[in-house]
Amino acid sequence: MPIAATTKLFREFFESERAGGLILVSCTLVSILLANSGAGPAYLHFWHARLDLSFGTIPLNYSVEHWINDGLMAVFFLLVGLEIEREIYIGELADFKKALLPILAAAGGMLFPAGIHFLFNHGTPEQPGLGIPMATDIAFALGVLSLLGNKVPVSVKIFLTALAIIDDLGAILVIAVFYTRTFSLVWFGAALGIFLALLLFNKLKINNLVYYLLPGILLWYCMLRSGIHATLSGVLLAFAIPFGKAGGVNPSEKLQHWLHKPVAFIILPVFALANTGIILSAGWPQSLLQKNSLGILLGLVAGKPIGVLLCCWLAIHSKLCVLPEGMTWRHLMGLGLLAGIGFTMSIFITNLAFEDAGQIQYSKIAILASSLLAGMLGYFFLAFAASSRSSAPKKL
Repeated sequence: MPIAATTKLFREFFESERAGGLILVSCTLVSILLANSGAGPAYLHFWHARLDLSFGTIPLNYSVEHWINDGLMAVFFLLVGLEIEREIYIGELADFKKALLPILAAAGGMLFPAGIHFLFNHGTPEQPGLGIPMATDIAFALGVLSLLGNKVPVSVKIFLTALAIIDDLGAILVIAVFYTRTFSLVWFGAALGIFLALLLFNKLKINNLVYYLLPGILLWYCMLRSGIHATLSGVLLAFAIPFGKAGGVNPSEKLQHWLHKPVAFIILPVFALANTGIILSAGWPQSLLQKNSLGILLGLVAGKPIGVLLCCWLAIHSKLCVLPEGMTWRHLMGLGLLAGIGFTMSIFITNLAFEDAGQIQYSKIAILASSLLAGMLGYFFLAFAASSRSSAPKKL
């Protein structure tokens, strides 16, 4: 598939994720260095300080970290929802035949890592962490892939984008089903009522974004009070916003365009700063040998590529799917390795899975270590595949 055939929106998305991935790496390193410096206590205290934004009788008194994870990240999930919507209408998921292979690849890339973690931690307090290695970080994965430039076909980049977006959808469903601790039917009913009203606006072809964004704030608050993670309101809002097939600018594309840079250059870096202030105490490498850490490490580094490859092999050999033009099995193996970069979503799920500070810290160390290893393996594997292909003798 030539690059001219890809949509402008996809190219813009890819470029912003590439730059965003580099900034995420920088923020993570800065956060770890600060947490382990003399300024560490003050740095960590800042994120845990209370920020009271209560309005009248509406209680909104949370820590700075909580505001970031439940508030700002709702905007990130809104962008994820808009990207899923775009893929369904005009992207790789618009054609079911084309969509089936990345869907199956993503399913394998979620189930196998979860299964590996479950084998290590079944019946232990760490069992809720099985969702941690299921996630793929779009920004980091595409950021690493972008370092290879034109050494990989455009079809490989599009396939990884589709796989990661489907993976995000799977992670969203996992969060909604498995990480809801308390539940209020009244507040959930209110949230559902607002969502149905937004769908009605869509049906009535109301395209002014104000009529979606203002009720969207109320939807976020109702989800927050319902016990279901408030960030999921961003995904619901995304699916309610109209996406026109007829061409031209529509509300969904317009909002996606507006959100790209704030999410890539502000929201995700702030999330990284707030959530990767990991104190590396003496003997921290030994924590990687704990069952929970091994489940995360092996899940992301081994479970992801095994799940992606096996499901794709079954789909292709059963004639359900074919490899996209320009892609090879080596590319698919490299993509499977890059899918093991969990980072943002893995850290996000860690905060939901555990309450113990030690479990959270050690899980984050395992996520960072496995994401770094998966990124390096994926990069070098794809670079080797590209050099092997270019050095192969051409057929006469």
